[in-house]
Amino acid sequence: METTTTTFHEMAHAAIEEISGVLARTGSDEAEHMCAEIRKAHRIACYGVGREGLMMKALCMRLMHLGLDAHFVGDMTTPPLGPGDLLIASAGPGSFSTVLALQGVAQQAGARVMVVTAQPDGDVPRKAETVIMLPAQTMANDQNAGGSLLPMGSLYEAAQLVFFDLVTILLRDKMGRTPEQMRERHSNLE
Repeated sequence: METTTTTFHEMAHAAIEEISGVLARTGSDEAEHMCAEIRKAHRIACYGVGREGLMMKALCMRLMHLGLDAHFVGDMTTPPLGPGDLLIASAGPGSFSTVLALQGVAQQAGARVMVVTAQPDGDVPRKAETVIMLPAQTMANDQNAGGSLLPMGSLYEAAQLVFFDLVTILLRDKMGRTPEQMRERHSNLE
């Protein structure tokens, strides 16, 4: 029984070190650039597939807590995008067919597209106005020897969650918001 506990804690330490390593390799200019693009946007739509989609929903929620007009693509209440608006999409491995299609629709409507990725040479990032690079293992490179302890794209997704919360804190400070103001926007329908 003690071996299982020790092994769990060793794995936990290794996972946290991996996430820390991704954030250490991520330039602070990435966070600043993301903040600047979000602040310029009139309306924001967020999108991602699978677990990346869950991280994008988490970002969307935090943007809403900041008082921004933020929505998740696919929700029935998501309004259309147009000039002055921003689609923030995740494409960790560089491309997903749905992200590529939505990117085209948003750009055709005049919206800007920001892509968060670990593979900046992919189809989606190459066509985006803004690329935010998180250098982490994704499904695109999860079979390399010496890869992440975390399975498949989990390292990228875990790094996204922490990175997005750090961006939220930077945005909160730049916008002159307080934690209390964010808390006031938290749902009471739980």
